[in-house]
Formats: sequence, structure tokens, C-alpha cells
Amino acid sequence: MATEIASSFDVSEPIIRRKQLTAVNHAGMMTEIDFGEFGYFVTDEPEAHGGTGEGPSPLQTVLSALCGCEAVTFHRTAAEMEFRYERIEFEAEFTIDIRGRLGVRGVVPHFQTIRVEAVVTTPEPEQRLAAIVEETESRCPVFNLVTDAGVKTEMRWIRKLPEEA
Repeated sequence: MATEIASSFDVSEPIIRRKQLTAVNHAGMMTEIDFGEFGYFVTDEPEAHGGTGEGPSPLQTVLSALCGCEAVTFHRTAAEMEFRYERIEFEAEFTIDIRGRLGVRGVVPHFQTIRVEAVVTTPEPEQRLAAIVEETESRCPVFNLVTDAGVKTEMRWIRKLPEEA
């Protein structure tokens, strides 16, 4: 498997990649998603909301995608900037006004707010962490998707020193 180095690309022209999945819904709340080589996944709603409770809600999966995308983007940026870290622990939440999904016009059906706390275990100084975070947020596709949609998004990055051995 070849490793791609971003700096070896001609970035003056678009570099388009295509990803694909298939999904099926059997006239209910649960949707079965086939990621091909990466297996299957299910989104659903809790039983209290008419689902079967077999998986996370679609909005929870978007929130998890935000955390995952921030982690991937952080990792790539950290490698480029030679930033050392051991891990990132995310805690995330969102709010919605459910009137939007109930059909009340004028009420957006998506997130009202997103709050994410990311604790980075690193020996690096806070100024270096701030530089990585700034670059990560400018590059992260999911972060930019939600902020471009006008969702009030609060990302709180916290530096945690590694445990002394």
C-alpha cells in the first residue's frame, strides 16, 4: 500500500476523491448502512421516539463523525508540525428544537448548538497546542460543514500533561 504525502501533490488543482456506501430502510426508523470493506452500521431512534433502539440516532452519528474527523485532522496536522501527543478524549453534546423535525416552519430541524470538549494528553506547551487546534479547525471537513450551516459550535480544547512514569 502506497503512502501519500500531501506536499507531493500539485494542490493548485482540485484533488477529488469519491467515497461510497449503500443504505436501506424498511419503512421504519432503523437504517442499515453498508460501508463495504468496513462493514455494516445501523442508525435508529430510541424506542421512546418510535424506533427500535438498535443504534445511535442519525444526529448522534453526525456528532460522532465530528469527533472522529477532528481526531483524524488533528493527527495529520500534528504529524506535519511534529507535535507529540498520546491521545484525545472527546465529550460531545448537541441541542435541537424538535419542533423543526415535527414540521413547524421556521424552526430549523438540525442542531441548534454543538459543544465538544477535547482533552489532549501532550507534553507540548499550550502555544503549540493552540497552533495545532487552529490549523485542525480550518481543515476539518465536518467541523466546517456544521459551522457553515450556521450551527453555534463550541470546541473547547484542554491540554493534559502525560502521567509521570
